Amino acid sequence: GGTACVATGQPFDTAKVKMQTFPNMYKGLVDCFVKTYKQVGFRGFYKGTTPALVANIAENSVLFMCYGFCQQIVRRIVGVDRKTKLSDLQNAAAGSFASAFATLVLCPTELVKCRLQAMHEMQLSGKIIQGHNTVWSVVKSVIQKDGPLGFYRGLSSTLLREVPGYFFFFGGYELSRTFFASGRSKDELGPIPLLISGGFGGSCLWIAVYPVDCVKSRIQVLSMAGKQAGFMGTFVTVVRNEGVLALYSGLTPTMIRAFVANGALFLAYEYSRKLMMKQIDSY
Repeated sequence: GGTACVATGQPFDTAKVKMQTFPNMYKGLVDCFVKTYKQVGFRGFYKGTTPALVANIAENSVLFMCYGFCQQIVRRIVGVDRKTKLSDLQNAAAGSFASAFATLVLCPTELVKCRLQAMHEMQLSGKIIQGHNTVWSVVKSVIQKDGPLGFYRGLSSTLLREVPGYFFFFGGYELSRTFFASGRSKDELGPIPLLISGGFGGSCLWIAVYPVDCVKSRIQVLSMAGKQAGFMGTFVTVVRNEGVLALYSGLTPTMIRAFVANGALFLAYEYSRKLMMKQIDSY
């Protein structure tokens, strides 16, 4: 699921991070794509793909594993049998709980990804003299400068994004599946309803938490040039100096990516899960 998500959405994610961190450099999505292609070439859209793959595979593995455990916790809290189907709202709450665990594996890999994606802009703006263009050089730089805890810069912002965001993510996904199922079992849905449901869930997530993600990207990228203020300090500075709209810079590529990538994520997840369950049942 995580692999499908990255394969379909990486160029849009790269544009998102660039536009969030340096909103004055780009007039919009098309301008960002054109300038990136002219300056860095096609490979510029896939900067940070390796840590993005690691981040998405690790995050979604932990997320969906914990999602199952958190569904059982929700069942205990509401006092129902462990085989009882949860409501869409209860599934949303379980997804929100699960995201807190996924944040711990996501934050370090996403920091490396964001820094690689915005490296060119950091050099152009004069914030750093020479960029580190490989995963290993970024990892080594973080360890030398800040130690192992340096990988958790932006952790509070990531938590503030993930916990409420995944409530809307799983809530939107389950609500959409309920709509398409129309009284039937959700497991009987075909690929198109699953794609649309995943896309709807992803769109709900990003609409709800986009300003928080913008602050997180700035903290993780700009901390290359020196220590940054925390979440509230960065948030206030952006609003005061650039206005509220700066927090929504890069929203267009994010929404395109959200629908396409999360549709692919849930489609891959549901079909791989069914395939694994069939193999388990055959033993």
